[in-house]
Amino acid sequence: MADNEKLQESQPSIISFVKDLPNLCSLTGLACTILAIYFSILGIYYAAMIGMIWAVAFDWADGLIARKMKGRTSKQGFFGGQLDSLIDIVNYGVSPAILLLSYGKFDPIFLPGMFIIISASAIRLSYFNTFGLANGKKYTGMALDNNNMILVFIFLFEGVFSAEIFTVILYISCLGLATLNVSQIQTPKLSGQTINVIILAIYTLVITAIYSWKLL
Repeated sequence: MADNEKLQESQPSIISFVKDLPNLCSLTGLACTILAIYFSILGIYYAAMIGMIWAVAFDWADGLIARKMKGRTSKQGFFGGQLDSLIDIVNYGVSPAILLLSYGKFDPIFLPGMFIIISASAIRLSYFNTFGLANGKKYTGMALDNNNMILVFIFLFEGVFSAEIFTVILYISCLGLATLNVSQIQTPKLSGQTINVIILAIYTLVITAIYSWKLL
């Protein structure tokens, strides 16, 4: 009985981790993705693009804040890493998959594409969680946050093509991204560098402005 009481005292509650600022950032990014999924289902794709790019911004922010904060315990760091990884599957796997399915008018032909995109995300993250960065510096396989950053750019050309042609372009793009996610290419970790954070902030604001204008 005494051992159980000591364990309960030393083990924090689940909800206590929500108060950790980096985790709040991660959850805010998840909220952006939920909005992106909602607007994708409704067919309001420009609004979905805004949600998708802000999900990346908050994803980068949680790591930046975590590195700057002092006094965080190893348990908080481990929990935050696990939370971030699980949310990444939704942000960069589920969200693009639903975008593809919705833009394809929910035709069953897009279900294999959905499976490939989400599976690639899960495999990519499982591999990273197992082996980490190659030589401590580079990702093996393209990092998942690139999925959203590339897709919101590709979608800028949606009005240039007919819906049928752009559906094919979107399908091929999503499958191409999934392939890169699980490939052996090595890419640098961008989110930890100040200049890249500034570039992403500018990109996020520009993308938000463009799609907000398109929504008018």
